[in-house]
Amino acid sequence: MYNSLRKKPFLFFLLWFCILAVAFTWPLCQHIFREIAGEIGDNIYFIWMIGWLQKALFVLHTNPLNVSFLNYPEGWNMARTEMAPAQLVQALPFSLIGGETFGYNMSLLVSFVLSGLLMCYWVRHLTGSNWAGLISGTIFACLPYRQAHFLIGHLNLSGTQWIPLFFWGWFDLLKPGLNQIRKKSAFLAALGLSLTALCSQYYFFMLCLIAGFQLLIQFLFIEKQRLKDRNTWLSLGFFILFSIPLVAAAELPFLALAGSGGMPDRDWGAARMYSAGLTDFLLPGTMHFAFGEWVGSHFNRDLWNEATLYVGVIALGLMIYGLIHKKGGTSWVWSIILSGTITGLVFAMGTDLHWNGTPVEISLPVFLQARLDRETIPLILPGFVFFKFFPFFGKLRAMMRFGLFTLILIACGAGFGFAELLRRIKSNQRWIVTVITVCLILFEFFPEPIQQFSEIKPRPVDEWLAAQPGKGSVMRIPFYLNDDQAGTYYTLYHEKPFIGGFFNAFPPPQYSAIKGLMETFPSRESLAEANQLGVEYFLIEKREVEAAIQRSDDEFGWESLDALLAACDKSGLKLAGTFGDVIVYLNREEECAECKWLKESLRNSQ
Repeated sequence: MYNSLRKKPFLFFLLWFCILAVAFTWPLCQHIFREIAGEIGDNIYFIWMIGWLQKALFVLHTNPLNVSFLNYPEGWNMARTEMAPAQLVQALPFSLIGGETFGYNMSLLVSFVLSGLLMCYWVRHLTGSNWAGLISGTIFACLPYRQAHFLIGHLNLSGTQWIPLFFWGWFDLLKPGLNQIRKKSAFLAALGLSLTALCSQYYFFMLCLIAGFQLLIQFLFIEKQRLKDRNTWLSLGFFILFSIPLVAAAELPFLALAGSGGMPDRDWGAARMYSAGLTDFLLPGTMHFAFGEWVGSHFNRDLWNEATLYVGVIALGLMIYGLIHKKGGTSWVWSIILSGTITGLVFAMGTDLHWNGTPVEISLPVFLQARLDRETIPLILPGFVFFKFFPFFGKLRAMMRFGLFTLILIACGAGFGFAELLRRIKSNQRWIVTVITVCLILFEFFPEPIQQFSEIKPRPVDEWLAAQPGKGSVMRIPFYLNDDQAGTYYTLYHEKPFIGGFFNAFPPPQYSAIKGLMETFPSRESLAEANQLGVEYFLIEKREVEAAIQRSDDEFGWESLDALLAACDKSGLKLAGTFGDVIVYLNREEECAECKWLKESLRNSQ
């Protein structure tokens, strides 16, 4: 085994991470063409993106960013949400072979393999040890953080593979040594940063912030002489120069949107919900085959998909071992690792201190309670200051995601610790220690087999819509369904304009303007507005209507489904039929007393 690793490390590493990808997503490979892991959620939106990219490029030959049939007739720009173009391009060849669901699943698996490979080679480059690289790559690829976002369907956040590539070049740029222009290192760092920007805006922003702190600490406190070195600044200049083309392509749409007011800052009350606590870094994932159920029943894991930040006892122990036994020649590496680790940890803990998913508050003195009109106050963290004053920081929702960078750097430190451990062991025993360590890591991280798979396919109503002539637009009832991932996906099949889309936190002006009125459907005013928007098909989704009525949603004003249908009939809408769970009404004017006013209002507006 040792000789095969030494002679053909790439093939060994590639095979190893492919095996891990299959094992940690089992039994996805048995469902890979038609189904996705877990419930339908954000995953269906990324599958739509893959299908739309393929259609836009190879069928319509149009710019995929401009989606004219969503938010119809105003249209919609995909820059309003995370596009993850690098992940989409990664999925595209597989989508052309087996469809968008296959492309989505394969993109996730490729991200798993590349995350392990690039982490492995980066640490191998730093330590000179294949075994250390294997340990760090295994830790990073198998992190419960990655498992959680895979299972919840975050294709963009699963694109972690380019971050080690950035750090590979970045560490070399910050490495001690004067009178060197490091173009190769600058290129590697620029490529990693650019591809990260094309995967996730969250990762790009966070990576820039953490790298900035590493740079400041290294040059202001560790190696002050580098500030006067001309070649150091030339190397950083090359890094910026190499970064510009792809970073500009990734960021300009978002900057334009932010400049037009389309990306407002988050509300602090909502943002603080996504502040991590120390327990999030110490608790195994709820997907773990042995401990997951116990963790889920004894701790607050309501935000498990974001709060799964378990670092692992083995990884942390190896990092501490490496730090204790570090050699003088590696001090510069450890200063960069620790500065990034601490920065990521502090920012992941968000705006105020949390413990077990709950804000920690301290009691105020009595004289302050009356003055401040409250009995307790939160323990504010540095993230609060950045949230309030640092550009773009207030647009972040889940600050927990900073924790990924702490995990990456701990995995790197673990590689150094393992390399140091191997130096103290006889050569013929190293493979035994490596196998034991790998087994312990896998035991800590291994999830239970995936229990639920969902098939992504059109509904009967989508097949019926596809057969209808014309390009009348579609509106779903209850209206909140129009800002939904699934409704966006179904447009791939029925190819009708849709007044909604998956707008997430940044709805476009038209949708925001009509939302309140359309929630009164089928009032006269809402039907008049629907005519202006070219709505021809009202899709009344029975289960959602009944659920909204049962919840007594203020935005839904009907006592029963039958009352809603009776109001549709009375308003002059024409029943087209029932297709599974969906009742379709056509917005076609009839000669009836209830709808003559619509014709008159349209004539007046023209």
